[in-house]
Amino acid sequence: MFEATLNERQHRIDRVQLFGLIGLMLLGAAFVFSATHGGEGVNPGQFFDQMWFRQIVWYGVGLGAAVTLCLVDYQTLGRWAFVVYWLMIFMLIAVLIPGVGTWRLGARRWFDLHVFMLQPSEFTKLAFIMAQASFLSRPIEELKQPLNFWKAIGLMLLPFVLIMKEPDLGSALVLLPAGFAMMLVAGTPRKYLYRLVGCVGVFGALFLVDVLFAPKNWQIKLEPYQRQRLLVYFGRDFAADDATEQEKKDARRLQFEKSYQSRQALISVGSGGLTGKGWHKGDQTALGFLPPGAAHNDFIFSVIAEEEGFVGSLVVLTLYAVVLFTGIRTAGQARDRLGKIMAAGVVTLLFSHVFINIGMNIRIVPVTGIPLPLLSYGGSSVLVSLIAMGLLQNVHIYRKGY
Repeated sequence: MFEATLNERQHRIDRVQLFGLIGLMLLGAAFVFSATHGGEGVNPGQFFDQMWFRQIVWYGVGLGAAVTLCLVDYQTLGRWAFVVYWLMIFMLIAVLIPGVGTWRLGARRWFDLHVFMLQPSEFTKLAFIMAQASFLSRPIEELKQPLNFWKAIGLMLLPFVLIMKEPDLGSALVLLPAGFAMMLVAGTPRKYLYRLVGCVGVFGALFLVDVLFAPKNWQIKLEPYQRQRLLVYFGRDFAADDATEQEKKDARRLQFEKSYQSRQALISVGSGGLTGKGWHKGDQTALGFLPPGAAHNDFIFSVIAEEEGFVGSLVVLTLYAVVLFTGIRTAGQARDRLGKIMAAGVVTLLFSHVFINIGMNIRIVPVTGIPLPLLSYGGSSVLVSLIAMGLLQNVHIYRKGY
């Protein structure tokens, strides 16, 4: 009996999922190095200032946070979920205040802590999942009440609107599939969900029609770069129908410039062939065609695809599949509704990031600032990804608590 108990404790951690995480972190460090070596991200005299080294440091900090999270039962974490949620809402409001939040790259998304740039929208995703899971874990009979359905929608829309104000369209959009999946798993009446999906679909269609076809005076207000990305993706001309020849010429030049990143990313992916050009031998990155400011974060998949080809891309997708499917298994084995809903939210959030980022690299979705979990460079993104995996491991570890 003692041996059986010991073996049960030894196998509490999901080792298969841990293997997938370690594989992704090794690839992340290697290809952040490859994407930045010889470019502006490298200081040959000080290795601790190089991005690949800082990425490893963030891996260490994130793993430490994930292990610490696993020391506390997720039921206890659930009781603090709304405290964390409202703290993150406060931070989202604070980051929008001039002089408090840092304006960078046309958005106010960061707190400059000097040591690193803290992006609250990344942590809000996880806070939302915990709060929504805590709210939806009530008895199914209560979820049938329309008021509780609208409260769940409100929990999702509040951070959505605040993140959109930064603006950060990509981070805001991933809240929607995560929230929908959690409501579905929780047992929210299907008629409510069908109406929600229908409303979102109608709104999305009207939004695209407005952006692509509406006269300028009728268009919804968007940041110029957001509208341009959509026009590039759908192949619409930047120039208005009544534009002069000079205006059309200027518009075509601007459109060529704005589609540069997506074109180069697609070239990188296609030029890798079956086995790639070899690690640190990618021409697109070395010659600067894939912009140095984007190669190590949003377009890290293109770097991998060029240097390791289809085989390397398949390895990346396999590792993500391992992480995601073990997460689905954890949700299925959860001991209660809170664990099941929480695990479903984390898996959907990670899947959304992977799908949108890789889709952006191969041009099946518009370009947006969504990092590839554990591969893209970035402290906030790495921390949140590993804390999210710690939350999944937590549900797995305590699945047989009682």
